[in-house]
Amino acid sequence: MALPEQPEVVHEGFGFNGDILETNIVNLSVVIGIVVSFGGDALRSLLENRRQTVLATLEQANERAREAKQRLEEAASQLEFAEKKAAEIRQQGGTAAEKEKTDLLAQTEQDIVRLEGTKEETLALQQQKAVAQVSQQVVALALNRVRDKLTSRLDATFHQSVNSFNIVLFTNYKPV
Repeated sequence: MALPEQPEVVHEGFGFNGDILETNIVNLSVVIGIVVSFGGDALRSLLENRRQTVLATLEQANERAREAKQRLEEAASQLEFAEKKAAEIRQQGGTAAEKEKTDLLAQTEQDIVRLEGTKEETLALQQQKAVAQVSQQVVALALNRVRDKLTSRLDATFHQSVNSFNIVLFTNYKPV
């Protein structure tokens, strides 16, 4: 299909343009120009406000990040100090426990020596008591036997012989 030829229109000067496509383009460019010239300032101020808000938010975020980093460094130094202090306390506790153990062992040794001495003294005292008691019983038994013998033999001849024996002893006695 062949397109019919359109007659060539020559325009001179300013006049009415009947071509809708050309007029729409011209109208759009005029409207866009007006919108850009009047709305551009508002858009620029909106964009500038948004840019200032974003910059302020970034600055606040950076400040909070610096503060958080500083708090983190402080917390790390406090943690390091606490770990050193805990290690020192553990070391002191171990030293104190070792000293307490040594002291307790020494005290126990002293107590053992003292108890051994007390045991020996008690045994010697009990032995002395037992010896004294046995001696008393032997002496009492001997005295009872002597009394029994004396009471069974108390006649005049026995008295005479004991008295004679004592007289001989006294007469033979010479002072030194």
